[in-house]
Amino acid sequence: MRIPLDYICVRTGVLCPRCERLVSSGVVKRFEVDIMRALLELEEKPDFRFLRNAEYVKSVKSNNITVLILSVKDVDIHPRILSRLGRALSDRLKLKVKVINKARGGLREIAGQLIFPARVIGVNTLWLPDGTVEHIIRIPRSDSRYLPSSTIILEQLLARLIGVNVRIRTEG
Repeated sequence: MRIPLDYICVRTGVLCPRCERLVSSGVVKRFEVDIMRALLELEEKPDFRFLRNAEYVKSVKSNNITVLILSVKDVDIHPRILSRLGRALSDRLKLKVKVINKARGGLREIAGQLIFPARVIGVNTLWLPDGTVEHIIRIPRSDSRYLPSSTIILEQLLARLIGVNVRIRTEG
């Protein structure tokens, strides 16, 4: 797995001056070091061998959920495998972790992975008079019970991941 810090620093927990600068400058957050350590331990297990070809992008933390963004280009990973990885990380870190594969593309794919097992019906783009753009992600009303967190928290996470305003609406 490719990570932004040195392997030895992450495994031991003692950061060299270069890695310490990355953490103190905010490029890498302190909680991400623990996540990288857990990922390096899990990539040795047979179920998570795909992590050897993965790249750690970043982690975003909200109230009760942490979203881990990986880039796995070589293998087409099913969301169930990423969900299994999220559960394994949750057990190790005592956090609620959701794993997303960024290599799979745009807003619809990233939103679909974040709200899995709920489904995405469609994504609408709304251009507002003040020049801003807002994306509306539509999900079936029957799938709203499968959302991993509240819609407000999911909207905040998507906005931080993608960089645009996002709203989640139920239909049906």
